[in-house]
Amino acid sequence: MPTLASHRKSRNRSGVGSNSPAVGVTTAAIASVTLLSTQSADAAPAEPNPSVEEVQKKVDDLYRQAGSTTQQYNKAKTATAKQKRTVDRVRDNVAKSADKLNEARRTLGSYAATQYREGTVAPTAALLFADGSQARPEQKEVQDRPAERRQGAVADVQTHQADPARQRAWATEGLESLADSQTSLRTSKETVQQKLAEARTLLAKLSAQERTRLAALERKKEEEARREAEAKSKAEARDAALAAEREHQEHQERLDRQERLDRQEQPATAVPEPSAATAVQAVQAVPGTPAVQAAPGAEAGLPASPGSAYATKAAKVLAFARAQIGKPYVWGASGPSSYDCSGLTQAAWKVAGVELPRTTWDQANTGTGVATDDLLPGDLVFFYDDVSHVGIYIGDGMMIHAPKPGANVREESIYYMPIHGSVRPA
Repeated sequence: MPTLASHRKSRNRSGVGSNSPAVGVTTAAIASVTLLSTQSADAAPAEPNPSVEEVQKKVDDLYRQAGSTTQQYNKAKTATAKQKRTVDRVRDNVAKSADKLNEARRTLGSYAATQYREGTVAPTAALLFADGSQARPEQKEVQDRPAERRQGAVADVQTHQADPARQRAWATEGLESLADSQTSLRTSKETVQQKLAEARTLLAKLSAQERTRLAALERKKEEEARREAEAKSKAEARDAALAAEREHQEHQERLDRQERLDRQEQPATAVPEPSAATAVQAVQAVPGTPAVQAAPGAEAGLPASPGSAYATKAAKVLAFARAQIGKPYVWGASGPSSYDCSGLTQAAWKVAGVELPRTTWDQANTGTGVATDDLLPGDLVFFYDDVSHVGIYIGDGMMIHAPKPGANVREESIYYMPIHGSVRPA
């Protein structure tokens, strides 16, 4: 029988062939796994989500930075307005100088036209043809008058030609300064907006549970600040009571000294009249008579309070500030519908007749510095090392201030933020 041909292909027994697709896929897979393993080992671990406390700290820091930049914006805005007024004033002066120059030119031109029409003889020639020796000085004086006027007209033209040049140079300098102020203004505005956008982004990433946690942290912070304010209020009340008692004792001592002096000066036979203090003691010695206590400050001879003028101004400041409670904080605003922190303090003290600068930095250098323990209502309290926030002290450790974006003007403890210092504006 003929041998049948086999339909099976002979198996390649010579090892791995370059044209084997299965082996190629396997090799590629091994290489991929190796590469992925290497990449996984080299890749940095993913950063964990920040905690609520970290978010709160970051947001507070962004708001503080925005507050500081807001003061830069306010400073640039004030400088821009000042430079614009200067440029406008210089431009007005240039226009006035140009008008004066044109008027001087018209005057000089009229002299030249008159001389041309009348063919005026030169002064020297007029003297040669003058009749008699007595006439010559008079003729010279007559001839000199038009010459003096012409010389004056020429001098006016020269003066008014120089003025516009100087004014234009000043205007150029003013415009350059104005451009710098506008650039600073624009940069500050962009920086504030960037900081606030970062804060909003951080807050937007919080879950509902994290937002609740954040609100609880805010309440805890406010409560701690409130307790510090209460402690300060008690200390203030204690100090005030001690001062009143000390003042009363000193006044009583003055009365006693005066009584002793009166006794020494009176004759031995005279019956001394009882002093006011003695009369009070005599009445109190009668059984059943209620004790008599003089009202603080009502004793005769006590001087008026040295801070009464300041207290009057401060009362106007606090009345205005309280009327603004509930209005929104808007960076760069100074009223009447919204405020930033220094805009509120500036507007409040303006009501009392005191013009404060626009920025916290300049306000901190106004008036007299006072210690935190010596604060009076109306004083300005500044916060943070960069002096980027300010509030109006109202007593009992509390203040009225425009806090931050998203918040309204409100009362708050001065211990809610780190205190930098305080001033008494008037």
